[in-house]
Amino acid sequence: MGLLDMFRKNPLDKIGLRELMEEEIRLRNQIDRIKKEIDRLEKTKKKKFEEGIGADKLTKKILAQEIKQLDMQAKLNLRNFETLHRQHTFVSNLIIIKKHERQLKETKLWEKLTTIPPEVLESALIRLQLKDKTYNEILSDLNRVFEVELVEAEVAEDEDEKRIFEAWKSVESGERSLEDVEKEISIEKEIKE
Repeated sequence: MGLLDMFRKNPLDKIGLRELMEEEIRLRNQIDRIKKEIDRLEKTKKKKFEEGIGADKLTKKILAQEIKQLDMQAKLNLRNFETLHRQHTFVSNLIIIKKHERQLKETKLWEKLTTIPPEVLESALIRLQLKDKTYNEILSDLNRVFEVELVEAEVAEDEDEKRIFEAWKSVESGERSLEDVEKEISIEKEIKE
C-alpha cells in the first residue's frame, strides 16, 4: 500500500507515529540507493567519455550511444529521486505534526488539518519544511497553508536554491574558492548571525 493510499484511508489523527517513522526510514533507504546508482552512472559516463579521447570514429560513435543511454538512465533515476524526496518531506512533516499533535489539538488548526482533503494537505506539506522549527514556527507555517500564503514560502525556497547554484558557478569558474563558498552556505553562518 502506497503512502498516499495509507494517508487517504486513515485520517490524520489515526495514522500512527510509528508507521510514519517506518515509512520515513524506508524512503530514506530508497533515496540513498538511488543516489548511489546515479553516482555510479555518472562515473561510468565519465569513464566512457575518457575512453573516447583519441579513439577512432566508430569507437566514439559506440561510446556516444552508451553515454546517451547512461544519461537517460541517470535522468530517470533523478526523477525517481525527486519524487521520493517529496514523499520524504511529506512524511517528515507529518511526523513533526504527529509529535505536536497534543498541542495542535488545543488549537482550531487541528480541525482544519483533519478536514482538509488529503491531496491538498499533502501538496502543502511537501512545500513546507517543518524540520528543526519551534512549535510556534510550525504553527505559523501551517496557518500559512490555510491563508494561501504558500507563494511566499516557495519564493524563499527558490532564492535559497538560486544562491546555491550561483555559489557552484562561482567556484567552477574560479571566481571564488571552495572554502569561501562553503563558509557562505554553511549552517555555521546562520548560527553566528
